[in-house]
Amino acid sequence: MSAISVGQAVVLGVVEGVTEFLPVSSTGHLKITEGLMNIPVDDKSVVGFSAVIQVGAIAAVLVYFFKDIVRIVSAWGRGLRDPEERVHHDYKFAWWVIYATLPIVVVGLAAKPLIDGPLGSLWVVAGSLIAGSGVMWVADQMGRHKRGEDDTSFKDAMLVGCSQILALLFPGFSRSGATMSTALILDLDRVAATRLSFFLGIPALTGAGIYELKDALGAGVGAAPLAVGTVVSFGVAYASIAWLLKFVARHSFNAFVLYRLVIGAVLFGLLATGVLGS
Repeated sequence: MSAISVGQAVVLGVVEGVTEFLPVSSTGHLKITEGLMNIPVDDKSVVGFSAVIQVGAIAAVLVYFFKDIVRIVSAWGRGLRDPEERVHHDYKFAWWVIYATLPIVVVGLAAKPLIDGPLGSLWVVAGSLIAGSGVMWVADQMGRHKRGEDDTSFKDAMLVGCSQILALLFPGFSRSGATMSTALILDLDRVAATRLSFFLGIPALTGAGIYELKDALGAGVGAAPLAVGTVVSFGVAYASIAWLLKFVARHSFNAFVLYRLVIGAVLFGLLATGVLGS
């Protein structure tokens, strides 16, 4: 019997699609939802399922930013063939995304037993939601929002890429929250920070989904729930991306900060009262 039913996969796909790119922690929300549905959050197949359906959200990024991605990849290809093309920002940016992904790959492989074990606790998720909200608020206040996407540098990409490690080690911190906060501290404007977070998430999350696929299929989750969860995640994530880019163009991140504080406090309450197991 599959560890996750098709109906549960639909719910989890919606949660993943809504939260993957909002700075509220998709991993944290998935773990909370799984706990409320009595799905064991530390089960190997469930952890694998969560990683695999992220690929649906990443596919939404690929579709939404298709023209940008084609432009960047084309510039990278031209630069590999012709040294004169290497002065263009898009060529450099492609390499920066590759380099900025390496730290999270190394840490993810080295710390996997901790990530799948004690760091996957809902207590950690609750604490990370609250701690991450503080970081996000400070970053939004500190940032001068004066630099656009064309002003990004290798240093920006590496620092923002390395910040993904926080979300990897502390589920609930939020990958998008960590990357956007770091970009804001580096004085990127909110739209540039959000787009950089999207682009840096493509290789990291795709790689994680492919890596975990064997565990999801081999340890108890059927192909049907995986397929349904991934497709639902794709559709919901596409709508979420479009909404977020419009939102950050006109608003601060204060609404996300407040939401994270409330969810973190509620989760602490559910854990303390035994409604949810750790």
